[in-house]
Amino acid sequence: MRLLAAALILALAGCATPAPEPANPGKELSGTITVFAAASLSDSFDAIADAFTAQHPGVEVVLSFAGSSGLATQIREGAPADVFAAASQEAMTIVSSDARAFATNVLEIAVPAGNDAGVIGLEDFANADLEIAVCAVEVPCGAAAEQLFRAAHITPQIDSYEQDVRAVLTKVELGEVDAGLVYLTDVRAAGDTVEGIEVDSSPVEYSIVALTDSAVAAAFIDFVLSARGQAILQAAGFGAP
Repeated sequence: MRLLAAALILALAGCATPAPEPANPGKELSGTITVFAAASLSDSFDAIADAFTAQHPGVEVVLSFAGSSGLATQIREGAPADVFAAASQEAMTIVSSDARAFATNVLEIAVPAGNDAGVIGLEDFANADLEIAVCAVEVPCGAAAEQLFRAAHITPQIDSYEQDVRAVLTKVELGEVDAGLVYLTDVRAAGDTVEGIEVDSSPVEYSIVALTDSAVAAAFIDFVLSARGQAILQAAGFGAP
């Protein structure tokens, strides 16, 4: 009887439908997405896009970098974008209330290599004899800089207000200014062309949201939030959300 029962079980097992193989999302995803991202994300999102498209060969990611507030205005006015990554909660709220935090950053003083002006800290930004650049107050790095100066009771003597943090960094790299306030990640990205000086800066939170129903957009955001995406961001100096 036991032999008969065992034979019956084996026969039924042979008739069972095998479980399907899991689908490979890399083969299924295809299409193009446009990602609007804060200027300070330039290098990291270039690397993330490369890693993402290597995993999904049928996908193209078009990246557009600028100040978060300007990008938010473009989106509100109808500019076509599938994903928005902002360095400002204020800029993000113009676009969406469903964004997810994915990174943090802090301000840092950048000076040209060699620091010929002898800048040592934030108090030097009150020196009218120095050439100083910061972001315009309407963009996230400028708003954060203004808060930093206010907390330190410093009245800065600014010579140049720029529309995004990379424009400030460029002026420092070219030696057009003696110092600028940028993000830690920008100092790292500049390599040997600038030197960084730490300041007591509160973290700036970055958030990301899909603006369309595109499966590729959703997958891109998942990649940014994944361990691999986070590793790329943290290697550039970003903090965890």
